[in-house]
Amino acid sequence: MLTVGSNKTIVGASGATIAGCGLNVSGAKNVIIKNLVFRDWSDDAVNVQHSTNVWIDHNTLSHGYDGAIDIKRASDYVTVSWNHVFDHDKTMLLGHSDDNGAEDRGHLRVTYHHNWFDGTVQRHPRVRFGNPVHVFNNYYYNNSGYGVASTVEAGVLVEGNYFENVADPYHRGEGSSPGGNLVARDNYKVNSGAGDTGGGVASIPYSYTLDSPSSVRSIVRSGAGAH
Repeated sequence: MLTVGSNKTIVGASGATIAGCGLNVSGAKNVIIKNLVFRDWSDDAVNVQHSTNVWIDHNTLSHGYDGAIDIKRASDYVTVSWNHVFDHDKTMLLGHSDDNGAEDRGHLRVTYHHNWFDGTVQRHPRVRFGNPVHVFNNYYYNNSGYGVASTVEAGVLVEGNYFENVADPYHRGEGSSPGGNLVARDNYKVNSGAGDTGGGVASIPYSYTLDSPSSVRSIVRSGAGAH
């Protein structure tokens, strides 16, 4: 993987592509990754660990080996926005291990908004320990595994998203990981399941404006991904 240090902005020109590897943001702060195409990576496309104030925006990611965008190891204040992910399985992991609570508690506060999860399988995101994690105005389409999973002390607000053909839009617990907290509100569903909710989530520490959930499909399809 290619290492990205602190105070770096990487913005791709039209068609800029990283193929066969990814970016590693480790022990860094104030990083922007924008307008890149990632494909065929052998590890993760974007790995964020021990890092703060990171913005991953308007990228297109497909056909990689492991995570598209994985955030872990006490990273904090990360925004993942306007990305298009397709032809991929393990999409976005937040928190890498059930046993890493001593490091992760009080961190992993991440916002995911206006992403297009286009036929991807799972982890949109899969969350451990982060609270609050805000998942809003994303478009989920034909996700055969599940949409969002809240596990191991996490607190996830799933708000104003558009789910289309997603039998399991969100749930608590995943695999051997115990259930976390998940609050769902104002989501729009087409041919999708009810989802599983429970518990409470810490207050969102910023002001924001939601797009109408019924409009999210058209808004995200026209705007997400690298340009």
